Amino acid sequence: MLDRTQTPLASLLRRRRPGYSLEAPFYTDPAIFAADMEAVFERTWIFVGVEPDVPEPGDVMTLDIGRNAILIVRDDDMKVRAFHNVCRHRGARLVHEDKGTVGNLVCRYHSWTYNLDGDLIHAEHMGADFDPKCHGLKSVHLRSLEGLLFVCLADEPPADFDDMAAAMGPYIAPHDIRNAKIAYTHDLIEPGNWKLTMENNRECYHCGANHPELTVPLFAYGFGFAPEELDEAEREQAARYGCLVTDSHGEWERAGIPSRMLEHLDDMVTGYRTERLPLDGDGESHTMDTKAASRIPMGRFPSSKMGGLHFWTQPNSWHHFMGDHAVCFSVIPLDAERSLLRTKWLVHKDAVEGVDYDLQNLIDVWMATNAQDSELVGFCQAGARTSAYQPGPYSPHTEMLVDKFCNWYVQRMREHFDPAGGPL
Repeated sequence: MLDRTQTPLASLLRRRRPGYSLEAPFYTDPAIFAADMEAVFERTWIFVGVEPDVPEPGDVMTLDIGRNAILIVRDDDMKVRAFHNVCRHRGARLVHEDKGTVGNLVCRYHSWTYNLDGDLIHAEHMGADFDPKCHGLKSVHLRSLEGLLFVCLADEPPADFDDMAAAMGPYIAPHDIRNAKIAYTHDLIEPGNWKLTMENNRECYHCGANHPELTVPLFAYGFGFAPEELDEAEREQAARYGCLVTDSHGEWERAGIPSRMLEHLDDMVTGYRTERLPLDGDGESHTMDTKAASRIPMGRFPSSKMGGLHFWTQPNSWHHFMGDHAVCFSVIPLDAERSLLRTKWLVHKDAVEGVDYDLQNLIDVWMATNAQDSELVGFCQAGARTSAYQPGPYSPHTEMLVDKFCNWYVQRMREHFDPAGGPL
């Protein structure tokens, strides 16, 4: 627990200047990193994976969120559950592998055994007065949003998850995540504070100069631009793109596919943003030729040209859903200056690698983009360590969503550490 009487955190939060990046300690100070874990990652809904991570009864996966070890398991009734990955005897870790399949959950230390509902069903030599019902696994709040898994470590999780799920369910449902499989998972340790990773994701100001692969399927105008700085030809291109978005939204929504932008990035605890955007070229997928990477569609669509649905959640995820595959990203903080970026590529569960899709073609665009972004995050982290760093202004045309991420972060921190500090 952060010592609230000895830290300058409250004053740093109060003097945060909207429209500007955060002060250096927010990216470098281990004490503020600990505060982030307490106020954000232990109190809000965190994206951790997808139902295809645990497709069958007994399938289990593990992850760490700061000091908390979590396991996610599918029980015999096909329900997905989350528990603290801690034996109730003497605290040993129960499941040691990232993924596996179990009949029951058995502690290797003293063989205490739990069923997939978390009940203690075997504990030798504990005496006649021992009540196993009092020693089941400690549960963790878990919600599935059309196959996307979120956990919350708080005793009382934010209730507005239901509002987000009601709005987003119709957008994600056509992609049928529950009937997908994970084609590939990649873990990348980024050399920067988790907020720098998220800030980098929340803008495409940097895309044209740094992401030649990503800007093949994605239009340059999809995430903001300064109209007064465009020449005549660029203004015409931007206008054509605007018409394409409007026409595409109308066509997709007439087909029953929700597409229009919804944004609640800094006015909800469970903040989110979504929009379905057209893709360039053949317009089918995030691939180098913009054509579908998998021959088997992943979902129910009237056309192969359904653009890309993007979905962002605060504080730690973004997703891209196409007609043939999906890509899900999660960020888990490791320490003040390192973050884990986990990327999962999903295809239909019946798609066969080498027959229905080429794995390299499936992952090329985002493998390259992730590596480029990791380097950029490292540049920012190195700068934040220097004496010359000071908060810089965000572009009102291309970085407004970065500002909303920082607004959301400061609100969560002040609610927890500075509730008497007055209006935000």
